[in-house]
Amino acid sequence: MEFSESQRNKCAACYSKQFNKKEHLVEHMRISYHSVHEPMCGICGKHCRSFESLREHLIGPLPKPECERVFRDRGCTFCLNILSSPHALRFHQGRCQLSRGNNGVLHRFANLRIHDDLRIENEKTRVVSLACKMVGGGSDGSLDLCARICIIDECENILFHSYIKPQLPVTNYRYESTGIRPEHLRDAMPIRHVKRKVQDFLCNGEPIWKIRPRAGKARILVGHGLDHDMKCLELEFPLVKIRQGYINISTLNED
Repeated sequence: MEFSESQRNKCAACYSKQFNKKEHLVEHMRISYHSVHEPMCGICGKHCRSFESLREHLIGPLPKPECERVFRDRGCTFCLNILSSPHALRFHQGRCQLSRGNNGVLHRFANLRIHDDLRIENEKTRVVSLACKMVGGGSDGSLDLCARICIIDECENILFHSYIKPQLPVTNYRYESTGIRPEHLRDAMPIRHVKRKVQDFLCNGEPIWKIRPRAGKARILVGHGLDHDMKCLELEFPLVKIRQGYINISTLNED
């Protein structure tokens, strides 16, 4: 039986992904981990894994025609924002290149700089979220190697962000989904240093064997696919302090 386009289940984040069965869409959403924090096309709403992917979607070798047409008229080539008119675009681009205090490229990319000084003395930070990006190792590039990590607090402030130098050679950078290039990992922090920093931060001065569900100083860790991320990081942390799934961490407490 043929399905018309109107009958198919569409992924709002991928925009172009369509599924004949709703359960296929649900499975896609489960494994894709779409986030409101991903770079998004201001024209069609498509989510992209990196700003490089968004740039290719708009002005790459094979852009989406409708988006390219609008972007050519009203899009900023520096920060990829869509302005209300060509006049607004001209005014914006003059500020986008020069000012650090505006909403242009420098401000938009600020949260992507390296934050590798992770301190444990902030007692107010009780709940944090962790996410990693994996590159490929092994002869076929299928072995997951942790190459980037980000930790945020309940207000979505970045506490720690760093590229990670894997212990094994990288054979596939998976650039389309990770945005990671060889130069990012050349002088990156060794994984054993990252592991020690993150574990000390999560334990917050408390011995790991003493951590309990509702007492002590250890932080609550929230995220998607944490089992896999922690395995790749070789990170140990008690399950009683881990919350997995789609959770609003700003409303999470230990009650």
